[in-house]
Amino acid sequence: MAELLKVIFEHDGIFLHPSPDEGSLDQDLLVSGFLRILEKDSEILVEYRPLEDSVDPSNILCAGQDSSSVVEWAHCPREKSQSRQLLETQQSYETEWDMVNAVSFRKKNYTNGEGSQNHSHERSRWAFSVNISDLRSITVKDEGWTFLILQLKDSSSSLPALHFHQGGSREFLDSLRRFALLTECPEDETCLLVSTPNKALSQSFENLLDDNSFGLIHKFKRDPYVTTLGSFSKVTNYIYDALRGTEEQQQRPPEEVADLLGEVIPGLEINQQEEPGFEVITRIDLGLRPPVSRAEPLYADEWSKLQDPEGRIEDEVTLRQRIFKGGLCHAVRKEAWKFLLGYYPWTSTLEERKSLQKAKTDEYFRMKLQWKSISEEQERRNSRLRDYRSLIEKDVNRTDRTNRFYEGLNNPGLTLLHDILMTYCMYDFDLGYVQGMSDLLSPILYVMENEVDAFWCFVSFMDQMHQNFEEQMQGMKTQLIQLSTLLRLLDLAFWNYLESQESGYLYFCFRWLLIRFKRELSFQDVLRLWE
Repeated sequence: MAELLKVIFEHDGIFLHPSPDEGSLDQDLLVSGFLRILEKDSEILVEYRPLEDSVDPSNILCAGQDSSSVVEWAHCPREKSQSRQLLETQQSYETEWDMVNAVSFRKKNYTNGEGSQNHSHERSRWAFSVNISDLRSITVKDEGWTFLILQLKDSSSSLPALHFHQGGSREFLDSLRRFALLTECPEDETCLLVSTPNKALSQSFENLLDDNSFGLIHKFKRDPYVTTLGSFSKVTNYIYDALRGTEEQQQRPPEEVADLLGEVIPGLEINQQEEPGFEVITRIDLGLRPPVSRAEPLYADEWSKLQDPEGRIEDEVTLRQRIFKGGLCHAVRKEAWKFLLGYYPWTSTLEERKSLQKAKTDEYFRMKLQWKSISEEQERRNSRLRDYRSLIEKDVNRTDRTNRFYEGLNNPGLTLLHDILMTYCMYDFDLGYVQGMSDLLSPILYVMENEVDAFWCFVSFMDQMHQNFEEQMQGMKTQLIQLSTLLRLLDLAFWNYLESQESGYLYFCFRWLLIRFKRELSFQDVLRLWE
């Protein structure tokens, strides 16, 4: 079976500067090659390949600041050092462009076949290909031009420094950011730490699709980490793509696509927005809405009456139905959610719950101490924990910041959100942290207003949601199949249309189900919906 290969980035004129202690056969040899970012069988690789001809440093010309003064890099080591010093004083304002059109090459002549074979071996030994998930960091240096040092996670040594004599380092890093998070190291501003999102989300389309030829998958693969939790809710974006066809096919204008959708789905209206990628869809032929009566929320006095003198819930089934029909007033949520989420057993007495809470408090802080007591030196050797922390810090800083409980700088709610998620990594290190978990924890912490109670309620909730975040995502597969079945029963015309456009898998509903409509509704409506 042929391997699927896609070139994301490619740039030639990338040099290696082998030093004598690296065992180079020719101390004056500069290795010239090309650097690529490849997508190969759903993996993202960084690959370097030397060119056929080696480069003699005696023939390299270095552009000065004004790009008109050119300094020859002499063959003599002493002169080479002087030229390097001169370059350091003549760095341009755009160091990326210091060497543009100022590099020439000279072939080395070999007198016999053996020399040619040695030369070929010399070139091939500098080639490398690494998965971006194996990268620990990228150090960015400047020496009149930019060069990058790639450090691997499982090795104390680094790959050969990549010298961008002809620019391109910025474009390389920008391309890499599409597939990995690059964050500045606190101890070294020249070092970028590399972390890749959990595969459970980044490969969600591959895991859910049986046929990788669908048009949706191509869009996802172009920028998977931005698309995963953002674009699944853009329903018509994918319907439009399906109607327009591939780039090779004749493109239909948006107006024609809107008319076609209206013909296929009677009563459909599309309001195209100025912001690209978003359209508002409305159905005006839904008919009369069936009458739905909601009961009053369950208040504190009624909650107390449903418990016996020892604090045990007397009728769990009746209470669940009561909450389902009317919800809870906010004053009752703090206690009732502990039962609903599975932290408190329904048959427990008040004294049993107090004992449970005390034991769970001790257990929580023991786990919290595990990651709190890890030194910086230890964390440098624990790439998974470092990646978890990086993702958590990124997500916490953008979770419900408009809610008063989390808004503003140095908010204690954000600190608790961070600490609970880090402690959960200690509780379930195999799963760790996956993007979206902060959205599930936020309402729980808001209701509990207590770090320990929120953690154990979150643990119980994650026990129910665990399969959604696992790498195989079996929970998401099952729910999408169930949703498709419901849609077929309730709106056969719309279901048939989605099937005809290869959208019957309902991937635009992915985010709705993954985080329980957390980003689709207002915060208070989410609390009621979850109940």
